[in-house]
Parts: sequence; structure tokens; C-alpha cells
Amino acid sequence: MNWFEVTNAAEIPSPALLLFRERIEANLAEMLRIAGGPGRLRPHIKTHKLPELLRRQLELGITKFKCATIAEAEMAAENGARDVLLAYQPVGPQVNRLVDLAARHPRTGFSALADTAEVVRRLSEANARRPALGLFVDLDVGQGRTGVPVGREAAELVQLIAHTQGVQFQGLHAYDGHLSQTNIEERTAACDAAFVPVLQLADRLGKSGCDVSEIVAGGSPTFPIHAQREHYAIVLSPGTTVLWDAGYAQKLPDLNFLPAAVLLTRVVSKPAPNRLCLDLGHKAVASEMPHPRAVFLNLPDAKPVMHSEEHLVVETPHAAGIPVGAEFYALPWHVCPTVALHEEVWVVEHRRVSARWTVTARKRRLGI
Repeated sequence: MNWFEVTNAAEIPSPALLLFRERIEANLAEMLRIAGGPGRLRPHIKTHKLPELLRRQLELGITKFKCATIAEAEMAAENGARDVLLAYQPVGPQVNRLVDLAARHPRTGFSALADTAEVVRRLSEANARRPALGLFVDLDVGQGRTGVPVGREAAELVQLIAHTQGVQFQGLHAYDGHLSQTNIEERTAACDAAFVPVLQLADRLGKSGCDVSEIVAGGSPTFPIHAQREHYAIVLSPGTTVLWDAGYAQKLPDLNFLPAAVLLTRVVSKPAPNRLCLDLGHKAVASEMPHPRAVFLNLPDAKPVMHSEEHLVVETPHAAGIPVGAEFYALPWHVCPTVALHEEVWVVEHRRVSARWTVTARKRRLGI
């Protein structure tokens, strides 16, 4: 029996997302090994969005977390997280929602990203009469998505935060998500080159009297590189490492994480002698990437030819011998948005589904 096959699959309606508990535990152990201990980790919870996995990380000694939405931050606080970074610059109603969340959960320290003076001022006004809200200056280290250039503009924003009521400077955020070269030497060289200005900025800030107590660095492809740095302030923020996926497994062979999230799908029709139609549409597997969006573990020669909301049509020379209702298992190419498509996940232990977990933070709003 293959590792991904479950003995009670007949009880599970498809499409379904299965999480393999033993593999998750192995991935958590590998994260801790690479980091050198829980104190250097601030894992991103956007991948799993699950209270159960957050609580497991707390049991392992991890106290800091990173998230992408107010709902994820709220879920983290409600489940015992002591330090939560919203890795997103709050704008519009999100400003007051973050302030209200911090007021509702005083035992959790909340922080957010900032790359704009106007957002700093808005947060200051909204939070003026409450304990200061932490802010990390978001640095653009080459991705070109968010953040200020690493230089004078960033230093000026740090000084603004340090001298503004209602907020306090908590550190620097340097996400290098554009660096995922397959060759580890090339990835390391690019990561090092992008990070040198960050360390130089931290040094200048320290000499000017504004100590940098935390530099949140790296995503899943680069956090092992940052883990080798001896700078006291560096904290690592991988996310996908908890579940892993087919995309990273292929692109990053140097990392020893195990795919722990598997899609269960079934044949719902046979439109042609060499075709199978599966119930694995856009609503069940992330479809922002080119094909293959799912890699079939027990049908490796399947070639996608059509993908729509509820259906995935594949071609295979074995189609004639495969009946309607046949079960197949597939790794999502990109697991993070795949999890967000599922209201619940099915937890597999010892080859059998033993529990169902609600994907709590897939919602945009919980209580706040």
C-alpha cells in the first residue's frame, strides 16, 4: 500500500484535502532542526490556517507567528499565540479592525507591516489611547511587490514610527519570495546579496540609537540560508514547509520536507476512450499556476487537457480500464491557496482518516 492511500477512503466525499499527521510532524521537526530551535522561528500560518496546527507549534515551543489576514491573526490569538505579526500593511477598515483585535486580546502582542508614512499616521490616530502597536518596516529586497527601498527612505520611516504616539518600532521585515532558484549555490548567492543592505541598515539604525531587535527574514526557499547567519536579530518565517507541495518539491530538491497534503479525487465521467473527468475543478485545487496544477501519485501519466470550476479532464492510455468512481490521489502544485478552497480537511494517521478539522481562518472575518 502506498503512503498516500487511506484504508477508509470510501467514507470520504470527494474532492477532499487529506493532511497526513506523521508527515506534518516530520516537517515541523525539520523546521526546528534548520532553525536551531523554536526561538528563531516566526512561521507563517497562511498555508494551513488551522488552530490545531498552530497549537501543535505552540507545544513545540514556538511563540511567534506571522499571518496574512486579520482573521488569521484573530485565530492565532484565540488559540494562545503570544506574538502575532500581520505581514500586510493595514489600509481602509483594516486599521480599526487591527486596533480592535489588539484591544480584545491584550495577552497577545500584535504588530503589522508599514511602508508608508500615511499608514503610520492612521494607525497612530486609531490607537492613540491604547498600548502601542508594533510596526515592522517592510523592506523591498528585490521582489518589487511591497516595501520601501533599503536605504534612507526606510531609515526615515523607522524614525517616524519611533517618534509617533500609539505605535512603536519593532523591527524590519525582509521577505525575499522572488528567490527560489533550484540550484542552491545560486539561491544562496542571490539571497546573500539581497540581504547585505538589510544588515547594513540595521547597523546604521543601531548606531543612531534605534536598535533593531528583530529582522523577519526569508520564506520557505531561503529560510535555511538565513538560518546560517549569526546575527542575533534574525527570525525566520517559513510557511509552506509545514505541508509542502509538488511545486516546491520539484523546484527545491535540497530541502528535506515531505508533501503532507494530498487531494482525493474521483472519476465522475469518461468522455472519450482515453479521457477521464475528475471532480477536481478550480474550486478544489489552486488554479493560478500553469498545468500541472495537481500531480497524480497513482496516475503519473495523466495529462490535463481541460480545467473548469468543477471538473478536471485528463488523458491517459489507461483510461479504458478505469471505472467511473475510481479514486485517485494528487499533490497540489501550490498548497497555500489550495487549503483556502476547502472548508475542512481530513486528518490521516496510520493510513486511516481519524478526524476532520475546520479550516477556520480561510474566512476573511471571524469575530472582528
